[in-house]
Amino acid sequence: MTPLGRIVCHFSCGAASAVTCKLILAEYSPSRVVIFNAFLEEEHADNRRFLKDCENWLDFPITQLADERYGASAREVWRKKRFLVNGVWGAPCSMELKRRVIEEHCQPTDQHAMGFTVEERHRASRYTGILTPLIDRNLTHDDCLEMIRRAGLELPAMYRLGYNNANCIGCPKGGEGYWNKIRKDFPDRFQEVMAIQEEIGPGAYFFRNRETGERYGLKSLPADRGRHIEPLPSCSFFCAMAEDEIKARE
Repeated sequence: MTPLGRIVCHFSCGAASAVTCKLILAEYSPSRVVIFNAFLEEEHADNRRFLKDCENWLDFPITQLADERYGASAREVWRKKRFLVNGVWGAPCSMELKRRVIEEHCQPTDQHAMGFTVEERHRASRYTGILTPLIDRNLTHDDCLEMIRRAGLELPAMYRLGYNNANCIGCPKGGEGYWNKIRKDFPDRFQEVMAIQEEIGPGAYFFRNRETGERYGLKSLPADRGRHIEPLPSCSFFCAMAEDEIKARE
């Protein structure tokens, strides 16, 4: 009989990926599971604290990986690749520092578990053969936040500051409101990314003028542009069902 392959959980130091790991460990034999985390230099330092807390909650080790080619730094990827904005395959930093690093430690027979919530069905549909335990259980992003809180874990600092994920401080995927909040909370990082944009030129600009179609960067971003209001999360009926499932299998 052919042995079952590994299940690789992608842990990003976010609430959704943490709950994904918990559900996978409850559903499958832990002997089949490996959890990978790709470290990025631009993450908030509190992400490492959350990772350790999750290891205790999961009662399972998380293998931390780090890119060496770019020093695990998104800024170095941007400088060397000469662009920041999302391409067909996503931002270059995500490709080089997360996807490539994890793929180097994977095997052809691995099955991957990803932390897509029900709001991200469209993103999950781009992948084939992956495990999506959050979508399977109709769990939302808010559900995952509440499940982490109710487990007694302190969410990463970026959530507590009002951001809706624990991505790097200053992510190219963020919109105008996000970047204006970065300008307020992390002014040095804002200035550094703005300088990189100006060094590379318009091809590195994040935003597009809705009227003219012209791209513009952080240097031209009005301080009052965009919204960044995060509603207080609530836990749905499906959240309680998932928690009951975890408890029943522990």
